[in-house]
Amino acid sequence: MNRKTIIGAVFALLATVLVGTQALGDTFTEKDVDRWMQQYKAVAAKGRTLWTSPALGTNGVACAQCHPNGANTHPETYPKYQKQLGKVVPIREMINWCIQNPLQGEPLALDDERMWAIEAYLQWERRGVKIEPGKH
Repeated sequence: MNRKTIIGAVFALLATVLVGTQALGDTFTEKDVDRWMQQYKAVAAKGRTLWTSPALGTNGVACAQCHPNGANTHPETYPKYQKQLGKVVPIREMINWCIQNPLQGEPLALDDERMWAIEAYLQWERRGVKIEPGKH
């Protein structure tokens, strides 16, 4: 065997090992997917509870009063320019705008589990809709 053949074989072996290792990291079962979906649905259910409750604000108004079942929120279009905020924002900032203004509440931290739950709920309601950031 010449030197080029040996080097080529070594690189081929390394590539096989590295690709094989990466593929193992991405393997999962249908049971895994079912478990993950149940966890997601549980978070989205918490989001729906928050969405339909006046607890996020101080004036007795709930998100669902203006947006029943997440209507007219279009999470699939964020980030986008929001006139109320005067800039391009992720949906989290628009959620906080609504909490602070129509609901007269305190904004949630952007990494607050309640914020994640609200986002999960809105995404669940819009599942299957084409993602189109920036669309109005």
